[in-house]
Amino acid sequence: MKYPIHERFFSWQGEGVHMGRAAFFVRLFGCPVHCPWCDSAGTWHKDHIPRNIEKRTAKEIVAEISKEKPDFVVITGGEPAIHDLTELSDAIHSENLPVHLETSGAFPIRGNFNWITLSPKWNKLPLEENYKLANELKIIVEDQKSISKWGSIINSHIKEIQNIWLHPEWSVAKDFKVLTSITEFIKSHGSPFRAGYQMHKMYQADELDSRSR
Repeated sequence: MKYPIHERFFSWQGEGVHMGRAAFFVRLFGCPVHCPWCDSAGTWHKDHIPRNIEKRTAKEIVAEISKEKPDFVVITGGEPAIHDLTELSDAIHSENLPVHLETSGAFPIRGNFNWITLSPKWNKLPLEENYKLANELKIIVEDQKSISKWGSIINSHIKEIQNIWLHPEWSVAKDFKVLTSITEFIKSHGSPFRAGYQMHKMYQADELDSRSR
């Protein structure tokens, strides 16, 4: 099996529980969810799709990863769960590396993962079964009303998940009203809710690897 690769690079995890740890990212091509603010639109949008989409076997991908010294590997997208990730995740595990998955949760998850970050999207909500597999949730806060709207969706799953991150969508990441809505919610609700941010973007960490788009 060959996987369509949008980009792959060595950096560090900029979000969630594992923030700050060295990570190799494999960003797969393809996504039917189509969020209007997507920060990896090159994986699906007709105006941003690269001319050449590289396809590699799991063995080829792992050979590149093994040259680095990451703490773990992150498979992301796009929406990586549209692909059967069993072969790829098993190949990475054969190198004694943990495998993390970042997904919207809208499709069945096929593969073996040490950690799953579920980031639900309005365009296609997660499958109920995937909430039970998630180690953390990442909620994208687009405006002042986002948190309350998501609350009605995830309310029945709050007790299942220890970490629920509230991340400002990047185009409003400096909007005082959006940030204040997160701050006030955290103060009034506490755990499992946590304030989040895309720290790797502040460092421009991913761009230091020439393989990153």
